[in-house]
Amino acid sequence: MALNQRQQHILEIVKKEGPITGEHIAEKLNLTRATLRPDLAILTMSGYLDAKPRLGYFYKEQNVPQPVFEYLQKWRVKDFMSHPIVVRDDISVYDAICSMFLEDVGTLFVVDGNKNLVGAISRKDLLRTSIGNSDLHHVPVNMIMTRMPHIIFCEKDDTMVHVAQRIIEKQIDSVPVVQPSTNGFEVIGRITKTNIAKVFLQIATEDIRQN
Repeated sequence: MALNQRQQHILEIVKKEGPITGEHIAEKLNLTRATLRPDLAILTMSGYLDAKPRLGYFYKEQNVPQPVFEYLQKWRVKDFMSHPIVVRDDISVYDAICSMFLEDVGTLFVVDGNKNLVGAISRKDLLRTSIGNSDLHHVPVNMIMTRMPHIIFCEKDDTMVHVAQRIIEKQIDSVPVVQPSTNGFEVIGRITKTNIAKVFLQIATEDIRQN
């Protein structure tokens, strides 16, 4: 496994000062805890670090490579992506609420007439708009959505570990899978926290079969 510069720096800190909490590592690197969390997760899953509640992170002297990171690097978005849940940018907030609850999702991806990604709407967006607004039939979703280019997205050949990092960094529940189109990006799928959980379940299942 090839570590990036920040991950190597984290290992050096833990080697010298472990056990050390994530908060203290973040302070030494002048980063937020949220920014550091994906790197710590990768280093722990890959067997470089161990962690104990209330004590922090330890460097594992006898590092035994673990398969999780290797599996995540091997598996691509196209292997796990779900069907996308999209709505047109000209529908009402009322219709968006109905779609969200009928589909039982936490995020709707908004497309234009050419099926290109133009925005995203979360449950929080819809709840915020609904409070105190009695005429949701006349409020279009394009008035409340987060717009491109401020949408985190991925492509089908991206690795699952890359997408997992972005979901953790941005603290979102899903990202759209897109492919380039004539005037933007067409939505062809989505990756959610559930999809990422399926990766770990498959790893565990294969591990059991091998043992």
